[in-house]
Amino acid sequence: MHPKTPKWLQDVLDACDVIVRACEGRTRESFTQDELLKGAVERKFEIIGEALNRISKVDPNTAEQIPEFRRIIGFRNILIHGYDDVDYERVWQVIQADLPRLHEQVQKLLEEIGPRP
Repeated sequence: MHPKTPKWLQDVLDACDVIVRACEGRTRESFTQDELLKGAVERKFEIIGEALNRISKVDPNTAEQIPEFRRIIGFRNILIHGYDDVDYERVWQVIQADLPRLHEQVQKLLEEIGPRP
């Protein structure tokens, strides 16, 4: 395992946690109407995608343990490069349906790795 992999996995976990906290108690409508919230969530998704991208380049075996890592990286690329055409309905769906699963997968990987020095 690459020495930075645990840190990048923790970055993913932390970004997931921030998104969940920021969207707690929100509806799809209130999310899509809040420019600051959308921007913050996009940034955290960018961090998630970039961290997984870095892991995939230097530690592909670990990346493969996150079944959707390629789609997550692609989602990040859409948010960054297609900033003017982001489908916030889709972003909301990802928050509700996919983010909890990603959080669980990354949490499990970090537990398997164990405490870091």
